[in-house]
Amino acid sequence: MAESPHLKPVYLLTGSDRPKIETALGRLRRHFEPEAVELVSAQELTGAEASGLCNVGSLFGDARLVVVDGVDGRRNSDGRLANGWKVADVKAIEVYLASPAPGTVLALVAEELKKDAPLTKVCAKAGEVLAYEVAKRNVNQWVADRFRQAGARAEPEACAALIHLIGEDFHQLANEIDKLALWAGGEPIGEHEVELLVAAVAETPTFALTDAWAQRDTGRTLAASETIFEREGRPRRETAPRLAGALVNHLSFMRRCQRFAAEGVRPRDAATTLKRHPFYVEKVFAQASNFSVEELRNGVVRLAALDHALKGGSRLAPDLELQRALIDLSEEG
Repeated sequence: MAESPHLKPVYLLTGSDRPKIETALGRLRRHFEPEAVELVSAQELTGAEASGLCNVGSLFGDARLVVVDGVDGRRNSDGRLANGWKVADVKAIEVYLASPAPGTVLALVAEELKKDAPLTKVCAKAGEVLAYEVAKRNVNQWVADRFRQAGARAEPEACAALIHLIGEDFHQLANEIDKLALWAGGEPIGEHEVELLVAAVAETPTFALTDAWAQRDTGRTLAASETIFEREGRPRRETAPRLAGALVNHLSFMRRCQRFAAEGVRPRDAATTLKRHPFYVEKVFAQASNFSVEELRNGVVRLAALDHALKGGSRLAPDLELQRALIDLSEEG
């Protein structure tokens, strides 16, 4: 394919909105023959090697595209970016861009490079930086908009449930939204449909457990705990403390919402102060109304006893201790 004179020698595509990055890459790739596109990883090639690849001629014409993914690293088991390009790699790219190969476009893909990062500055000077970010507070809105773009009618509960199950992997969220939209065929999508059709890929969510407990449904609470224990893929003794921690956090939030309600504060106003999504705050307000002030106070004491048991104060299995606590917490006062 002939050289596209409007293309710049380098593009840096960065941000958490991976679907938009892939869309931008797709538009870029359409300017080149498929055989003239090189896809490589920054974990396999240094900056100098990527520069050398750009200088290699092509058998399929002058126009070439070299895409280097993960220039700021890959997520490790702790969720941190690691093994990204270092100072020497950035310097090699800077040297290359001082005299780039004619007809060759270098596309660098990152996840969260800052505006003042050396590589960002280098690319901005020689080419263009395309940032596609999704603000943390707008994840629910992003999901809702994506459902609408897919022609689906998703309830707010469905958006929240999907984020709980998938986490903030926007590429995976987009895939699941497309799947749900196709399955629904124009019918409304609710929380139940999401839970039924979407497999949890983030750390197994606990909202099903906390919701069942807050509704004082002992049977459903125990069933939710069993489902989580089975899904986790790790020893039950390791999962029990995580669930106990989730219960502590949820109970604490319920008490805060209960105090707001007693002061006459509306859920949507409290959501601003609490910096949480209005839908979630409204739900917890309703849950808190199922308990008296004394019952939630007693819940704090019961969870403290559970914490002691899980840290060696009991000879019973951790999962059994957790489920005993769930029964106590769900009982009517």
